[in-house]
Amino acid sequence: MIWHINGRDLDLTHKSHIMGILNTTPDSFSDGGHFDSLSSALHHARSMIHDGASIIDIGGESTRPGSLEVPPEIEISRTIPIIQALRKEWNGFISIDTKKASVAQAALQAGADIINDVSGLTADPEMPSLCASTTCGIVIMHMHGTPTTMQNNPHYENILHEISTFFQNRLNDLSNIGIHPSRLCFDPGIGFGKTLEHNLILLTSLQKIAPKNRPILLGASRKSFLGTLCNLPNPEDRDAATTAITTLARQQNIMLHRVHNVPANLQALKTTEALLNTEKGFSIP
Repeated sequence: MIWHINGRDLDLTHKSHIMGILNTTPDSFSDGGHFDSLSSALHHARSMIHDGASIIDIGGESTRPGSLEVPPEIEISRTIPIIQALRKEWNGFISIDTKKASVAQAALQAGADIINDVSGLTADPEMPSLCASTTCGIVIMHMHGTPTTMQNNPHYENILHEISTFFQNRLNDLSNIGIHPSRLCFDPGIGFGKTLEHNLILLTSLQKIAPKNRPILLGASRKSFLGTLCNLPNPEDRDAATTAITTLARQQNIMLHRVHNVPANLQALKTTEALLNTEKGFSIP
């Protein structure tokens, strides 16, 4: 499976990849305020790259449950300097985590390769046409409601059917405006308008929701449902639980993992892939 990103290919056929999370916000649920200066953000990006991240995902607006939107100019001021600085020294993939077309456009001009939109390109009517005018990679995420309201008693008749239908409809709609499906990746939005039970159902059925021949990006890192399961109120204590989810997902052929702790999850992926390759009779690289 290939993900076409800005004229380059990310091969997801056999080897999984890490998307490292870089929040430049003061209020993200796990690392808010840790990387809100250019020097600290750039240091953390370099660290994640050194540890093996293939993609750095940079966000300037918190989407934690109950969060409020910030103006696009604030998002731009938080994210563009780090994208520019990182682009000057690294040729890997840079992602902008935003649902605003003006922020995405500024990020692409600064050197970003991927638009990671938690609304699935539905929040800003200008976002689909922006994406159609470029060759960037695109992450289509499913979210029930908005970050402000999404955890207010979310309900589904059949969550797997509803999310798979949403993904297929988005793929069809975006294809119809000229966006080739090979540029699309899909994220089920763990914790974005889902209860604990919803999250667990999704995590054990990830291949059932993926559009044919398109990759799933999983973003379960340090999420609150792990805190509930393991009685861990501090998000930074949930890395071991996150690696368990990463391992389970890789066994379902999920090849893209958006995480905070790159080394721990890369170890989990390498170990899981060695076991899977041995089981299939493949040589271990």
